[in-house]
Amino acid sequence: MMEKPVMDIQNLTVRYGKTCDYCRNGGALDKNTCPRCKTVWACSDIHITLYEGEILGIVGESGSGKSTLMKSLYFDFDITEGKGYLRDFENGEADIFEQSLQRKKYIKNHIMGMVYQNPLLGLRMDYSGAGNIAEKLIAAGQRNFAGMNDRVEELLDAVEILQSRKKEPPKNFSGGMQQRVQISKALANNPAILLLDEVTTGLDLSVQAKVLELIRRIRQEFHISIMLVSHDLAVIRMLADRTIVMLDGKIIEQGLTDQILDDPQQPYTQQLVHSLL
Repeated sequence: MMEKPVMDIQNLTVRYGKTCDYCRNGGALDKNTCPRCKTVWACSDIHITLYEGEILGIVGESGSGKSTLMKSLYFDFDITEGKGYLRDFENGEADIFEQSLQRKKYIKNHIMGMVYQNPLLGLRMDYSGAGNIAEKLIAAGQRNFAGMNDRVEELLDAVEILQSRKKEPPKNFSGGMQQRVQISKALANNPAILLLDEVTTGLDLSVQAKVLELIRRIRQEFHISIMLVSHDLAVIRMLADRTIVMLDGKIIEQGLTDQILDDPQQPYTQQLVHSLL
């Protein structure tokens, strides 16, 4: 019997514009834009499965659709077409994209956590670090102050932020520390799935290395499934079990990370791999 995925995404499409017969019927696009009606096909016919305990890497250049995909999975963007199923929501039998706003909030607060490239999207910069985590706990129904305080301290320890700084607002922190607070907030309610969108972009190399090691340790300690978006194939090489390559809103290649890196089939993937050499 095959293992049931923790996430199963089918035919996901995100487009902006009215479309025309030409692009609806598969006409050639200018990158991801219809040359006739100017509709942007940000994501086209995306199929993804994510399994328990794995790290799935999604790599591609800026504008490839990978961040749009992640934000669509977290309901930040509306999708145009497609279906999505989570093992831990309605036994994997209910399409998450068809749910009410309230049910989508339940999914975001209990089953998935998100860490954005820009910490301003994931944190309240004027709240304390502890307050940011507590906000996520309260959203999931936690009301016991002592229990929340214990959980906050546990999570700050997990991401190696000193307890003496838990009352400081993230605006006082470095970029690497802000990302660690985001990660702790995303983990607050023990989600089955963690979505990481370009979490090392813009960080110094030494800080990047610490964040990447933290991600690796979180996977081991929390037994969590991670979807990791990056334009940097070196990051994907270090962390991902399987890799998806996106270009112009489409998946052009996917497989085991070693397979993708050692024997890329598509010219674009070959170019990415060559840039690492």
